Amino acid sequence: MNNAFSGVEIFDVRRIRFAEKAWHPISEPDRLTMERAWSEAVQENPNLFDGPTVACMNVEWKEPGSLVLSWARAAYRYRMLRQISDAPSVSSVFVCAAQPTEDGRLLVARMSSSTSTPGRWQLPGGSMEPPLRGESLDVALLRRHAARELMEELGIDTLPESLSLWVVTRGARGSVGFVFRAPALPAEFLHQRFAALVSSEREQGRASELDRIALIDSEAELSCLTGEHVDYLQPIVRRNFEFSASSGSA
Repeated sequence: MNNAFSGVEIFDVRRIRFAEKAWHPISEPDRLTMERAWSEAVQENPNLFDGPTVACMNVEWKEPGSLVLSWARAAYRYRMLRQISDAPSVSSVFVCAAQPTEDGRLLVARMSSSTSTPGRWQLPGGSMEPPLRGESLDVALLRRHAARELMEELGIDTLPESLSLWVVTRGARGSVGFVFRAPALPAEFLHQRFAALVSSEREQGRASELDRIALIDSEAELSCLTGEHVDYLQPIVRRNFEFSASSGSA
């Protein structure tokens, strides 16, 4: 099923094939502009990290529910190319976790001031990192990445095999997100684990990636959260409400 909502497409996917491609050639003027923009961004926010990322090169549908994702190895600084007209387009691949509560609500989180998008509400998650040379990008690797994000951002130790690929999103910029649904947990436990994580990070002199979480069960509650919302969040909240209602947990 493909649902378009405010420029974001939501897909139910049964089969995924990943094909590695070469990155677009970058002209020397564009490269210099990118490097300058990245240097300025780091000066403004020294916490930015130019880590390896997976870029989406193309998305194809061979048949309903069967996705072929062409990808390339890139770096976080490549996103500066988005500021340059006529430069190669940069579409990212990211992984996030839909963490429900036992009563059917969904956990959403706000990015902290140490990140590149302070104040933005989204699901726990992050940009996908490429596999080591000789390894494969596959759903199992995505699932492990989602479990790691739950631990790093919420303090929740989740077995990768307990995460199920729920939906795939595609935004207006072409970025592709893989949303894994986690087992439901008590609301109080989620708040306790997050508070403990933030406290631990602070004691070690580090800033947590998230500075607040909220448990919501409707688009109306989402609209009450002040600040920017990532493009996929509203349709995912709607999908969670429909899922919870159909399963009898809301």
